[in-house]
Amino acid sequence: MWRKKPKTAAEFAADLQADSSFVTRRQELDQTRQEETQQHRLVALPIMEELQQAGFPFESLDELRRSGIVYKAAVPILLKWLSLISDVGVQESIVRALSVPWAKPKAAVPLIALFLDASTGSSGLKWAVGNALEVVADESVFDQLCELARDRRHGTARQMIVLALRKAKNPRAVDVLIELLEDDEVSGHALSSLSKLKTEKARPHIERFLDDPRAWVRREATRALARLDN
Repeated sequence: MWRKKPKTAAEFAADLQADSSFVTRRQELDQTRQEETQQHRLVALPIMEELQQAGFPFESLDELRRSGIVYKAAVPILLKWLSLISDVGVQESIVRALSVPWAKPKAAVPLIALFLDASTGSSGLKWAVGNALEVVADESVFDQLCELARDRRHGTARQMIVLALRKAKNPRAVDVLIELLEDDEVSGHALSSLSKLKTEKARPHIERFLDDPRAWVRREATRALARLDN
C-alpha cells in the first residue's frame, strides 16, 4: 500500500507559518516575553544603579554573573536587595548572582530564609536557592541544611541541598544521607553525596540501588561502590 512521504522539517515549518492561529499564538508569546523582560529590567533598575555606583558597570544581574570577575564587593548590595525585592524573577537573578564562592558564608543564612519563605509554586526560585546553598553553605548552617533536606514539602528543590551535605565535615552527614536514600525525590543525589564521602557504612544501603528503575541512579550506585573498592 502506498504511504504518503513524511514532510521534511522545512515543509512542516512552512505549514506552521501558513497557519494563522499558530502565527497569532507565537506573536502573543513574543509580546508576553518582551513585557516580562521589560518588567524585570524595571524592577532590577535600582539594584543595577547601586551596583554601577559601586564600580560594577553592567546592565543586568546576568551580565554581572557572567562577567568573569570576582565581584566580592557586590555581595552586600545583592544581599540587601534580596530582602527588599518581591519579584520572583528578579529574586532568582539575585540568587544566581550569589551562587559564587566569594559569597560564602555570608549569603547562606539569607538564602535559607528565602528558601523557607518562597511559595511552593516558586519551584524555579527554590531550586536556584538550593543550588546557591550548595556553593555558599558551610558548617555553621549544617543543622539547617539537614532540616531542609529532610522536609519533603520542599520537593525536588532540595536536590542541591542534599549535594551540599557531602561537603560537611560533620560525621552526622552520612546518617542523614543514608536516611535520604528512602526519599525518591532526592535519593539519587544522596547516592552522589555518599559516593564523595566514601564511607563503608553506606555500602549495603548503596547496593540495593544497583537494580533501581532509574538508569542514572543505577550509574550513581555503581560509581559509589567503585569508589569504595578503590
